[in-house]
Amino acid sequence: MIVVDHQASLVTVNVYGEFTLADYREFEELVNYKVRFEGEVNLLFDLREMNGLTVDVAWEEVKFARQHANDFGRVAILTQSEWVKWSAWLAQVFVNAEVKFFDEVVQAHAWVSVPA
Repeated sequence: MIVVDHQASLVTVNVYGEFTLADYREFEELVNYKVRFEGEVNLLFDLREMNGLTVDVAWEEVKFARQHANDFGRVAILTQSEWVKWSAWLAQVFVNAEVKFFDEVVQAHAWVSVPA
């Protein structure tokens, strides 16, 4: 399950439990809309409560990153999982955004809230 929030140039995604393709599609739809009508956005992913993700999500993430290579300014990722960090690092190969990992939400939000 995900909870998505958005403001002017920031999309925040909290993932709880397993990250499914339906969840990812919800995220994609919002980001596609914001990029199309508002331009570059920053992303904040809180993955601290994520238990895992389905294989189709991993594949969709690679495709999405390639399609949006220049649409993101900053990407903040809240996680303590080394596997998630490695996976995000791999996806970063396809995106021209500044990606940073955080343990605390306050620092992540402050960093990613700089306008895109």
